[in-house]
Amino acid sequence: MVSEVDLSVERAVRAYLNENTPAIGFLGEEEGRAGAVDDLLWVLDPVDGTANFVRGLPLCAVSLALVSRRKPVLGVIALPFLQEQYVGLTGEGAHDAFGRRIRVSGTSGLVNAIVALGDYAVGPNAAARNRARLAITELLAHRAQRVRMLGSAAVDLVWTAAGRLDASVMLSNKPWDTAAGVLIAREAGAHVVDRDGSPHTVDSTATLAAAPTLLDDLLALVREAERA
Repeated sequence: MVSEVDLSVERAVRAYLNENTPAIGFLGEEEGRAGAVDDLLWVLDPVDGTANFVRGLPLCAVSLALVSRRKPVLGVIALPFLQEQYVGLTGEGAHDAFGRRIRVSGTSGLVNAIVALGDYAVGPNAAARNRARLAITELLAHRAQRVRMLGSAAVDLVWTAAGRLDASVMLSNKPWDTAAGVLIAREAGAHVVDRDGSPHTVDSTATLAAAPTLLDDLLALVREAERA
């Protein structure tokens, strides 16, 4: 799903960055790559949560990351309808729009955790792709305090960073959806990994972010779901 706003935001941000940082490449969700991409790359999702946006649901975001050698080093996410903004810089922590440092929750045990799930797959092979997602939903329904599906990867990740959520599980990884949020979550103290527990990069196949106290239990649950 693409709206005129997606296209307008991407073109405006692309033009601004091309003028001010011409040596850095650019990858936008809607219109692809431009410029040099070897070392540094801007990665933009102009409206993360477009399905929410077009229905008037305020859970959507603008997500921009600077990626160096396949890993994000700077992330900025704005939630315009909620008047929130988050920023993370490698080694400098993560902060909200008021400059306050944000941190992940200290929740211990899935039984006390609120866990966000990425959207179910749609389109070709959706049924096959959703088997693990549905299995994870069922397991979490029995083991977590609450399960949420908010419809925006950026929202899931920054709210995990801010401690509103305790973990986020997405069995997919599109760099424009996740790069900025992954950096912000890490700088807030979250562990962010692929489905096999390896450190998350733009090449990962899944995106799991959690308070450190929950990661092992979450990985075990994902492995159990994928065997089902």
